[in-house]
Amino acid sequence: MDMQLSLLDRLFAAGLLIDTGVDGLYGRSGVFEDVITRFEAVIDGLGGVDKPEAIRFPPGMNRAHFEGSGYMKSFPQLAGTIHSFCGCELDHVSLLTCMEEGKDWTGQQQATDIVLTPAACYPLYPTIAKRGALPAGGGLFDLQSYCFRHEPSKEPTRMQLFRMREYVRMGKPADVVAFRQDWMERGTKLMESVGLPVEIDVANDPFFGRAGKMYKNNQRNQNLKFELLIPVNANAGPTACMSFNYHQDHFGKTWGLTTADGETAHTACVGFGLERIALALFKHHGLDVNEWPADVRKTLWG
Repeated sequence: MDMQLSLLDRLFAAGLLIDTGVDGLYGRSGVFEDVITRFEAVIDGLGGVDKPEAIRFPPGMNRAHFEGSGYMKSFPQLAGTIHSFCGCELDHVSLLTCMEEGKDWTGQQQATDIVLTPAACYPLYPTIAKRGALPAGGGLFDLQSYCFRHEPSKEPTRMQLFRMREYVRMGKPADVVAFRQDWMERGTKLMESVGLPVEIDVANDPFFGRAGKMYKNNQRNQNLKFELLIPVNANAGPTACMSFNYHQDHFGKTWGLTTADGETAHTACVGFGLERIALALFKHHGLDVNEWPADVRKTLWG
């Protein structure tokens, strides 16, 4: 049996993940959730000393903001929109008839003003831009949200709905680059403190189409994205469990974000893939948390 499927099957059998019948869409057990809660507390211990502003957005965002972000230019294959029935009673009858006959009933669904959040930071930029110029020293924000990406897979690390924890830094280029570098060091120490083998490597986002190849090369050549990698899936390369991204002035120009002295703000973010980190912990320490190494349990449970 494929070892990737084997890991997923073992997670199902242990009740840690719950099969919904859709690849990449899983329920989580209380034990699985507790591991994420404990790990987030460790994140808080590291990042809280910097006193970020905590903001929690829902897993859906303003469609106009989504369109303005340019996401569809780069990642149309990953996007998820929310549609609803907007017809009359006669249309409803037609819809029910289609369902009874096993036909496609979605044709009369219409797009709403909400899209599924693709990354935790996307609703942040227009929100902060509405406030006006950043304060002296820039801004630092703590985010967590469910995110959606349409890439169904039987790899348990590639979920369609997953949680992303982020710290986002806005300000002058030197400040945001230093923030990213600092978190690359913090992230490595954090993962090592819970007994996970890590490596950091330059990376790129999954840009779409022919133009995407150029964007990928540019992103790598300029070292704009790094990932912290941990082996999770058998017979596959290590999994990206953290990312460290320098956006330069992209979001600053897109949303009119400015520093206190009127310059276009630069942004950087560090992201934690919470489900992926939990899966890495189960992969390396076993499916019974009570049997995890004592030092790992001390770090997570105190």
